[in-house]
Order: sequence, then C-alpha cells, then structure tokens
Amino acid sequence: MAYTLDTFVKDAQGALKTHEGPAGRERVRVLLEKLLANPSFVDEAVGPAAPLGTRKLYEDKDLGFVVLAHCNPKPHKSPPHDHGASWAVYGQAVKYTDMSEYKRVDGGTDAGYAKLEKVKTYRLEPGHAGVYDVGAIHAIDYPDGSRFVRVTGRDLDYVRRLKFDMAAGKAITIESATAGAN
Repeated sequence: MAYTLDTFVKDAQGALKTHEGPAGRERVRVLLEKLLANPSFVDEAVGPAAPLGTRKLYEDKDLGFVVLAHCNPKPHKSPPHDHGASWAVYGQAVKYTDMSEYKRVDGGTDAGYAKLEKVKTYRLEPGHAGVYDVGAIHAIDYPDGSRFVRVTGRDLDYVRRLKFDMAAGKAITIESATAGAN
C-alpha cells in the first residue's frame, strides 16, 4: 500500500510526540523521504499539474508543524537565513536544490553585525530530505522547475527570522505581515 500524506501526518505526529528535539525531526526527515517515494503523492502535490508557487498541504493545530508544497517556476538563490525558533525539513521531489549550511562566527544571535562561515554545501536530489534545526543558518539555490516539500515546526509567517547579507556583514530581521514580536 502506498505511503500517503495522511499516513505521513499521523506518523510525524507520533514521532514528534515521542521524540522531542532533533531525534523527532530526524524521524520526520526519514518519513518525508518515504512519502517522496510515492509517485502518486509527488504527482498530486508537486507534479506538472500542481499549482505554481507555495501552498499549504497540512497544518497541525496541536503540534504546530506545517507541510508545504513548493512548485518553483523560476530559479532562485536565497541569501543565508534561519527559521528562527522553528525547524525545517526540505524534501526534494523534482530536479534538485543546492543547499549550503553556515555557522555564525561573530558571537551574535540577533539582527545587526553578523559574520558567517560556510561549513557545508551539497545537493538534495529527488527523494532525499535534509533537516535544518532551530536556529540553523542555510541558503538554497534551485533551477527553474525545482519542486520540493517542506515541513516546518511552525507556520513561519508567525516566526521572527533572520536573513544574512554577507557582503554588508549584517543580519536583518525578515519582515512578515504576521510575524510581529513572536
């Protein structure tokens, strides 16, 4: 029997309730890879007929995690950024995403002066997923037509996050209409 979004959600709920912290998020990563192995799910969620852009597939009202489909019509390269007090698991479905991970070496944790060092670069290929824990700094770079599923620990519209301008040596708060002071 094919592994479905509903089954993934139930298994992710169980994993996050049973394993707090990084262990639960790693379990979600493994489960997302299992979901991405289902061609019917991939076709429905991020296939050629799926709407372009980002859309919410599921939001857990109790645990707060969100499952998003990203169908990207144009290439994009993000600046280094974090997800604030949230975590994320990116699961590649179509084409690829080049991921870079950074560590902040200036000792800061907030907006203002910031210096980053790149510590790892790799490519997420279809069927593979990566975990970006709370406060982890990363950047994504993907070609046109790249499609992935992302699970976040919370709705990022309500999370204060940072993006980094490496040339200017600055951390800048990502403004969201709903993020406020959370």
